[in-house]
Amino acid sequence: MKSAKIPQWTGDPVQPLPMADVASRVAAGLCLVEEARSNPDIWALTSDVLNSTGLVPFAKAFPERFLNVGIAEQSMMGIAAGLATCGKIPVAATFGFLASMRACEQVRSDIAYPNLNVKIYATHAGVALGKGGTTHHALEDVAIMRTFANMTILEPADVLETQKVMAAAVAHQGPVYIRLRRGPGPVIYQGELAYQIGKANLVREGNDLTLIGCGRTVGECLLAAALLTQRGISARVLDMHTLKPIDDEAIAAAARETRMVITAEDHTIIGGLGGAVAEVMAELGLATPLRRLGVRDIYAGIGGEDELLAKHGIAGPQIAAQVMQFLE
Repeated sequence: MKSAKIPQWTGDPVQPLPMADVASRVAAGLCLVEEARSNPDIWALTSDVLNSTGLVPFAKAFPERFLNVGIAEQSMMGIAAGLATCGKIPVAATFGFLASMRACEQVRSDIAYPNLNVKIYATHAGVALGKGGTTHHALEDVAIMRTFANMTILEPADVLETQKVMAAAVAHQGPVYIRLRRGPGPVIYQGELAYQIGKANLVREGNDLTLIGCGRTVGECLLAAALLTQRGISARVLDMHTLKPIDDEAIAAAARETRMVITAEDHTIIGGLGGAVAEVMAELGLATPLRRLGVRDIYAGIGGEDELLAKHGIAGPQIAAQVMQFLE
């Protein structure tokens, strides 16, 4: 199946958001160190991707609470489950495609089914490993994890929110899947940030339509909203940092207070953010038009991360151009 041609933005460019100095995976690793200083039950595990998952500081600070199991993701999930039965808080770290697919059965049967207190730290989400090709893309992970009972799914939009997510995940009782990007991202939040699992953050006011993003696409939605102001369109932007349990109230308010809802995700549009929002709107009987932006029912292809985001219509200018097309 060929992807539909994505319209291109023809207006003036806008100033991009400032970029963070570190990637969310690195920030998550540093935050985990801080959490472990005050909580001796926190352990970290990885499957031969210590540096890539940002856990070097943890391994150096707490070697007695760190395990590198080698290239054995399925075994890592089983070991994490065993630690959880002993009262520990294990954080199992690997790439998103490996955590959700290679170790899928172990996550479901060993962790989610018994509702164990394991945190799955999944880096390189979406098309972050774009040049690695389809085998290395994590474009189905949210859809898979959403089907597991007891599983909470979190995806921070920037470094500050990553810190909040890690603290909240460790404090939460039960399995958590934390979706992290590969490289540095835009700065969305500065100063104080009120964070609560299951409650979306309103990052931009707007009355005409609502853009809902998660992780990488929150910054892209903000860029799209800024571009749309050039055409006199006021776009609300929601950061849906919790993909499960999703914020029904924020979705309902968006559908009732604006005339269109658009989701944008670095993921297949099947079963991820767009699917979750569609489920909420359908069950509440909300007839507001909904459009889902993301990788459609195809494989993303090979290329750089930014190149693939643009190709699949989930970079800011392409989001704005598609919104204009929808409104027309």
